[in-house]
Amino acid sequence: MSDLPTTPLLDTVAVPDDLRKLAPRQLRQLADELRSETISAVGHTGGHLGSGLGVVELTVAIHYVFNTPADRLVWDVGHQCYPHKILTGRRDRIRTLRQGGGLSGFTKRSESEYDPFGAAHSSTSISAALGFAIANKLSGADGKAIAVIGDGSMSAGMAYEAMNNAAAAGNRLVVILNDNDMSIAPPVGGLSAYLARMVSSSEYLGLRSAASKIAAKLSRRVHKTAAKVEEYARGMATGGTLFEELGFYYVGPIDGHNLDHLIPVLENVRDAKEGPVLVHVVTKKGKGYAPAEASADKYHGVQKFDVITGAQAKAPPGPPSYQNVFGDQLVREGERDPTIVAITAAMPSGTGVDRFAKAFPDRAFDVGIAEQHAVTFAAGLAAQGMRPFCAIYSTFLQRAYDQVVHDVAIQNLPVRFAIDRAGLVGADGATHAGSFDVTYLATLPNFVIMAAADEAELVHMTHTAACHDTGPIALRYPRGNGTGVALPAVPERLAIGKGRIVREGKKVAILSLGTRLGEALKAADALEARGLSTTVADLRFAKPLDEDLIRRLLTTHEVAVTVEEAAVGGLGAHVLTFASDAGLIDAGLTLRTMRLPDLFQDQDKPEAQYDEARLNAEHIIDTVLKALRHNSDGVLEARA
Repeated sequence: MSDLPTTPLLDTVAVPDDLRKLAPRQLRQLADELRSETISAVGHTGGHLGSGLGVVELTVAIHYVFNTPADRLVWDVGHQCYPHKILTGRRDRIRTLRQGGGLSGFTKRSESEYDPFGAAHSSTSISAALGFAIANKLSGADGKAIAVIGDGSMSAGMAYEAMNNAAAAGNRLVVILNDNDMSIAPPVGGLSAYLARMVSSSEYLGLRSAASKIAAKLSRRVHKTAAKVEEYARGMATGGTLFEELGFYYVGPIDGHNLDHLIPVLENVRDAKEGPVLVHVVTKKGKGYAPAEASADKYHGVQKFDVITGAQAKAPPGPPSYQNVFGDQLVREGERDPTIVAITAAMPSGTGVDRFAKAFPDRAFDVGIAEQHAVTFAAGLAAQGMRPFCAIYSTFLQRAYDQVVHDVAIQNLPVRFAIDRAGLVGADGATHAGSFDVTYLATLPNFVIMAAADEAELVHMTHTAACHDTGPIALRYPRGNGTGVALPAVPERLAIGKGRIVREGKKVAILSLGTRLGEALKAADALEARGLSTTVADLRFAKPLDEDLIRRLLTTHEVAVTVEEAAVGGLGAHVLTFASDAGLIDAGLTLRTMRLPDLFQDQDKPEAQYDEARLNAEHIIDTVLKALRHNSDGVLEARA
């Protein structure tokens, strides 16, 4: 293709063994070509850009110095791994990133031996790498474990939990802190590089270890004084006191884009007899691509874009996104009620909380990648009379489930959970799908769970949550744009646990929860064309159920089908349980449930994912017709 970059040196590198045959002086050219290829690939597919560009040199250096895949390289989150994929035998597929049947946008064990641990959530890398290191130690196998973790991921407690237990791994564990945002300590040119090489050298580490053993045999006062002197000296020189306290030899900070600095430091660390070691590398998001350097937030995740101009493909104008509808309504609620506060875990724009933060900066809190803290923080606010909205993606709220149970549900505190990205999420795939929130929340006593069928319903549900003070309440809504319905000028406070009839019929009842309502209505049109009078209900609530409405529908229609964009154990399971407890099953009820399949769906276009999940109108029709044939034949036919 004419738009492909010229990459003569990169063309000779299929796997890291090829890379390790190059001379050090060739690595700068290789990194430049790797950066060009990454920009070209993401321009073609869309995806995460800035983070990958920031680690190009680091990726080259790691694969050059360490013996991957025998040395296990674990990327935290994995969204920065596109250069890594290009160097590890996947370049020929790099323009399938995040496409159906293509490469994942994250690390994935089933994709390559160079991806020893899959990740798309943050702060797991050190724990996983520690597992690899200890396994090698116990089995007597060779090999290092290298965790690359960003400074943003260091805001999650899990990273520190792992570091607190890392000493047992010894020199088999290397942690590389990729500091690209917080700038914990900026590199200071040649002096910084010299210090990094010095403190990572075997002579220094060996001397320091010996000195520590000698000091331990001295009097307690002398030992403590010597330790303090060294701590202050190293703290002033390198800023590594925190990591030293956690049991790591700290090296850095060093310039993560200077291969002449990176290579010797990593070689020292590789050959060190002491450990574990933490290498502090300072990088710049979007490095080497001017548009991404100038606007790191806008180029963190991108649509397809023009490589020359940096202009991203714009979606055609359409309805507002669900996250912005929520954010705008939350602002209106905040104007009405000064006790409303908003909390998010490093996703202010992704959840719409950025709009609330702009209007009420003192009442909005981005706690970083710390979902557990976010939930308990919200619980404390609620216990003190505030009305907190905790806005977290469905997939990330999973990380705080114990806090939801222990700190919110058991105490029946009125925390409002705004669950963004509920349901399938397209190109982000299984790791980011909001498949389980209905199941894991609806099993909890005291919870109210709502699912918006469209953006107007989301406005009503946001207002309803703001007014609900008798216990925890959750509202779920999907990724993407709304359906185009008019937004209400005045929101309605919904009656808790009450659904609505959208379309009245007599023979078939479709009970919908959430945004599959549009498909349910399409199915009803097709069924009516076949002479099958169909009722469509938007239940609105997964908990508490509208038992009166459900009882009426189940006892006055020949067939009933529940439809939800959630995993087994959600609405359908609760309706079946209610029907069983109420004795409706014994009355000859024909009830079918439609939900997400019992599998992790890979990335694809949303319409293809829904088709795979059998949640489109044609599948609703098929389910209804098979149920009707079962009734008429008295024989249970095979269900698709």
